[in-house]
Amino acid sequence: MRFTRRSRRAATAVEFAMIAPAVIIILLALFIGGMGIFRYQELAHLTREASRWAAVHGTDYAKATNQPAATAEDIYNQIIAPNAAAMNLGRLSYSVVWNTSNSPHRTEVVGEVARKINNIVTVTVSYQWIPEAYLGGVTLGSASSSAMAF
Repeated sequence: MRFTRRSRRAATAVEFAMIAPAVIIILLALFIGGMGIFRYQELAHLTREASRWAAVHGTDYAKATNQPAATAEDIYNQIIAPNAAAMNLGRLSYSVVWNTSNSPHRTEVVGEVARKINNIVTVTVSYQWIPEAYLGGVTLGSASSSAMAF
């Protein structure tokens, strides 16, 4: 009995043609998802740093250093804009809110007892991220609050 081997070169090409598009789509999705996670982590880092910087640059800082207390514009110019690596600043928005003022404490009278209560600053940053594959935009947002201190 004589066996002949048939060539399988065409079968390999057909199998590759069926599997390659699925593998490419999965790899592309992983890459784009990873970039989205990177952008969100960068945004969260920006809000934490901006909140911390705003918390220590209040009225007590101004008195001790003869510098003006931080404003929302100062926080953007000193922390957010310089640290927004690989982000389009035109698609970035921010807000800075102090619950009462940018001094470390406020005094509230409860009954007949005066208490010092920490003021809080909240920084919110939003970024309109357009994925690298241009699949539409996603708005990423992060907020961070810190107690005022100096």
